[in-house]
Amino acid sequence: MNTCSLGWQAARYFGHNLHRCRLSSLTDNHIPSLARTAAGALFAQPQLAPNAHRSFNYTPDRRCQQRVSAVVAAPPEADTMVKAEPQAVYRKDYKPPPYLIERVHLTFVLNEDSTRVLSRLSFKPNYDGEAPPPLPLDGRKDVKLVAVKVAGEALAADSYELTDKKLTLSGLPKGAFEVEIETEIKPQENTSLEGLYKSSGNFVTQCEAEGFRGITFFLDRPDVMAKYTTRVEAAKEPYPVLLSNGNLLDSGDLPDGRHFAVWEDPFPKPCYLFALVAGSLSLKEDTFTTRSGRSITLRIYAEAKDIDKVGHAMRSLQKAMKWDEDVFGLEYDLDLFNIVAVSDFNMGAMENKSLNIFNSRLVIASPATSSDLDFARVEGVVAHEYFHNWTGNRVTCRDWFQLTLKEGLTVFRDQEFSADMNSRAVKRIDDVTRLRTAQFAEDSGAMSHPIRPDKYIKMDNFYTLTVYEKGAEIVRMYNTLLGKEGFRKGMDLYFQRHDGQAVTCDDFRAAMADAKGRDLSAFAAWYGQAGTPQVTVAGEYDAAARTFTLSASQRTPPTPGQSDKAPVPIPIAVGLLGADGQELPLHLKGHENGAAPTTEVLLLEGAQQEFVFTEVSERPVPSLLRGFSAPVKLEVEGQDEEQLRFLLAHDSDPFCRWEAGQRLLRSLLMALYAAAADTAKGESVEERVAGAGGVPEALVGALRAVLDDPSLDGAFVAAAISLPSASELIDDIPGVDPVVLHDVRQYVARQLAEQLRPELEAAVKRTDSAPGEAYSPDAASAARRALKNRALYYLGELGDAEVGADLLRRTREATNMTDHIAALAALIDHPGAERDTALQEFYEAWKGEPLVLLKWIGIQAGAHVPGNLGAVKGLLGHPAFALSNPNMCYALFLSFLRSTPNFHAADGSGYAFLADSILQVDKVNRQVAARMTGSSAFTSVRKFDARRQGLMRAQLQRILAQDGLSENVYEIASSSLQE
Repeated sequence: MNTCSLGWQAARYFGHNLHRCRLSSLTDNHIPSLARTAAGALFAQPQLAPNAHRSFNYTPDRRCQQRVSAVVAAPPEADTMVKAEPQAVYRKDYKPPPYLIERVHLTFVLNEDSTRVLSRLSFKPNYDGEAPPPLPLDGRKDVKLVAVKVAGEALAADSYELTDKKLTLSGLPKGAFEVEIETEIKPQENTSLEGLYKSSGNFVTQCEAEGFRGITFFLDRPDVMAKYTTRVEAAKEPYPVLLSNGNLLDSGDLPDGRHFAVWEDPFPKPCYLFALVAGSLSLKEDTFTTRSGRSITLRIYAEAKDIDKVGHAMRSLQKAMKWDEDVFGLEYDLDLFNIVAVSDFNMGAMENKSLNIFNSRLVIASPATSSDLDFARVEGVVAHEYFHNWTGNRVTCRDWFQLTLKEGLTVFRDQEFSADMNSRAVKRIDDVTRLRTAQFAEDSGAMSHPIRPDKYIKMDNFYTLTVYEKGAEIVRMYNTLLGKEGFRKGMDLYFQRHDGQAVTCDDFRAAMADAKGRDLSAFAAWYGQAGTPQVTVAGEYDAAARTFTLSASQRTPPTPGQSDKAPVPIPIAVGLLGADGQELPLHLKGHENGAAPTTEVLLLEGAQQEFVFTEVSERPVPSLLRGFSAPVKLEVEGQDEEQLRFLLAHDSDPFCRWEAGQRLLRSLLMALYAAAADTAKGESVEERVAGAGGVPEALVGALRAVLDDPSLDGAFVAAAISLPSASELIDDIPGVDPVVLHDVRQYVARQLAEQLRPELEAAVKRTDSAPGEAYSPDAASAARRALKNRALYYLGELGDAEVGADLLRRTREATNMTDHIAALAALIDHPGAERDTALQEFYEAWKGEPLVLLKWIGIQAGAHVPGNLGAVKGLLGHPAFALSNPNMCYALFLSFLRSTPNFHAADGSGYAFLADSILQVDKVNRQVAARMTGSSAFTSVRKFDARRQGLMRAQLQRILAQDGLSENVYEIASSSLQE
């Protein structure tokens, strides 16, 4: 699932990831991706042929209609409303279910007032002993139980127990048996957007993680895998399209203007992968021929007004299918693959078997309405969800604690796909930036958890950057240590052993180890330990012995619930550069094999280790953690600014070259913050910063050389001259004043703009589009726009009237959304006529395009203009905004979080506004409200100055005191308050 996706650090993205399953619900403002940074912090948008079977027509007969029923009136409050402290679920308590389900037959009778769901479940025993134990089935208060039968007989009143969340059946027969259940639900009243709900007049499902229990009573857990046959009945005129998982077996008309369709999925799956769509949708169809010669029908469904904008998604799907065959040998296993785009969706997308359901913003793309980042996001998320067909569907999770088994692995796969389709170097920098900016903050906050958590209250809250992004980094470390060929062998063995099973992270690690005969047991620590390891490296050159020794040590700071940390295996990719900037051949002591590579992977396994390189002819400059070979924070003792400038100029590893510039900029920002925070001097922040020396000419010169280097990729240059995000610095500044830090970053941006103005203007001139040039989202064209728009962002920081006029002109003359929104972003923080005019003209041009208006909402909500809270509150009542739509909420509320002067206002008004909004949204959609809670500074309250800590804690206490607070918000708010 994509979520970009997604958990409480959403505001930093959804996915995947973002691309990313659930994390892809995130807006681009909240994901400091390279593409977003390059565009000037713009808002782009808040991861085998079946055998034929006979048709199954499940219509209740007279006996079924006369059976004993258990009718339960749904209470007014939702099932997750808190009356007592919610209880956690623990991984250590996992037990297999007492029964398994072999086949599921479902009939949905869709009507405008309510929907009837009839299920026939074929159970088989999975218990020890002679006496059949009770069968607990998951449900919810708003699921009305109409009738239940076991083995064809209505149950006696004392043979079942119905509570708010369970239907428990007792007195069951020995051996296999069938259970028939009839329920009634009201999708049209379902604002939570999970289970079965209505979106823009269409019926849609979202069942991951625990939404299926909102449809019917079931063993709603991922280790219960069954084959599904689904019959859907509805009125034909308003719902001409009837879809479910698998292959279409039968369809036809019914009396009274109704019709039906029967779908069968021949592959066992857990209920979280069930999907249903019924509505009025247009269709684009194409095909893909597999390497074995099978023709697969590909269909994308969307609203009629958007169907001409799904071509990029279709091409992305075809590229992903071919890539998975070429790289992993994985061929699609059915004859049909459907994608449906819907407007109201909590996440980015969902990998339901053969019927992927997407948030429309991750399917719809056109040059006029979509930015380069939108195009990249569509490509990445379509690939992510398709890749889940094997890594998530064919092999799934035993329990939800193993979520990273499918999500971390699939994020790694989609990252590799995007790297192969575009610039590998830029993609890696983009992914590392997202990890550092958001996941590292998650690791050090109140909700810090391992990639395989030990407990949860609401599983929805654990679709996090840690599970997705850090999980992908763990998978990448296997790839680094085993090599591409060894990793492929591990994947092949994984599928050979576990196809059709629900397994654990340990099973995946065992396949990797066994494929290469390597002991990887130490990697278990990465799965059970929270926090970001901090690695310190020192180098010593012995000219007489011609050796260079690297001494490395590691420590992981305490996190909530884990005070003592064990060492973890950390692969450190290393290179050595000579005085001329050339790579030196490497001879690692103890690893002599005749080869002399220029990059060596060192494995730091203990708290401290030494690695000795021999035959080193001169004192080298080490290039460390190449390709960001492990998700750690690295400190290099003795590394001075001269060495960093040398690496920025010469390192052949693109990540390390970029990282050298980022280290220089981080060091400067930290020093200037220290000066700015010294209020004893009495001057303004800018005066204190200027008095500390400002931006040194040596650094400006290094960045100037990067800007003037024609051999460099434009997107790389845009990244290299971008400032590190504030969140990367906060962990290293105890009691940070976020507004002062923001002011320091703005000061440095202005100084760089002033000193690099000729080079920035030259970059704009040489990368500007030619008159009449057609837009293309290809990597080279996007890279050119990335550099141009990064340069325009810096020039916009000058507040120059001439620049302002040019930016307004660019908003009017832009021939694509990338350039239009980038020019608007460069104006947004500078009050004036140009800004107001550009905003008004943008709205008038795009008021008929809801997805484009997400950008308009988000860019205003995130503006740093003083006193902008009033404008944000005004957007709540704007016709373009709807509180019930998750995309709108993410665009407005999560964008507001990045408006540091307003969200972190000294009077606490920003915190109060967010708390008010969380409580309001929680009444409509608890998952969105939880993301708003977790995406804010509330989960990192202890990192800020004492005054802001007090203001945040007061708002958290107010949230927790709210009657009827959802468990989703409770879990995050209570953990944040306890840190």
